[in-house]
Amino acid sequence: MTQEELLQEISVKIQAGRAKIVKELVQQAVDEGIPAHQILEEGLLAGLNVIGVKFKNNEVFVPEVLIAARAMNQGVAILKPLLAQGDAGASGRVCIGTVKGDLHDIGKNLVRIMLEGKGLEVIDLGVDVAPETFIQTAREQDCQVIMCSALLTTTMSVMKDVVTEAENAGLRDRVRIMVGGAPVTENFCQQIGADAYTPDATSAAEKAVEFCRELLG
Repeated sequence: MTQEELLQEISVKIQAGRAKIVKELVQQAVDEGIPAHQILEEGLLAGLNVIGVKFKNNEVFVPEVLIAARAMNQGVAILKPLLAQGDAGASGRVCIGTVKGDLHDIGKNLVRIMLEGKGLEVIDLGVDVAPETFIQTAREQDCQVIMCSALLTTTMSVMKDVVTEAENAGLRDRVRIMVGGAPVTENFCQQIGADAYTPDATSAAEKAVEFCRELLG
């Protein structure tokens, strides 16, 4: 198998969610001297991106995405020590959570997986997160992006509180606030003064990378 075929095979097995095989193939690629960042980009992320696009188009659903992500994590575990030696992927730090009063986390977890796949450091605050927790974390951990998720229309208003808290804390010039979740719209995002709304996990990760690059120069 050529290096190109090996990377292609990693991508295919990610899409199929074959974690054990992905792990073996990634190790094989490392042993053959393929650079870690190339294995990540052209093998693991290539596969996850295909799943991301299919998910966006409703061709696959949450279980398939989670299985693919689990397979990807197996591959990334092998690459992590190698990637740490050289700067791989995007750099930046994001805190993410489902807002106060909302206990849904599937969407949030998908976004976190995509963010990590892009090379960003993610601080996952979990569910039922108070506005002040987002702000405190962003300040203490030096995050470039705050990402708020909500699945209930009744909890969407908490996102406005996050924006207000960020303004009160004097963070608005150095932190971008992103919102997402089933009931959230572009219009709502603009109404509350957040920086970006994205309709799915793939575009959320892409936008977060963009913000981190912009803020870190």
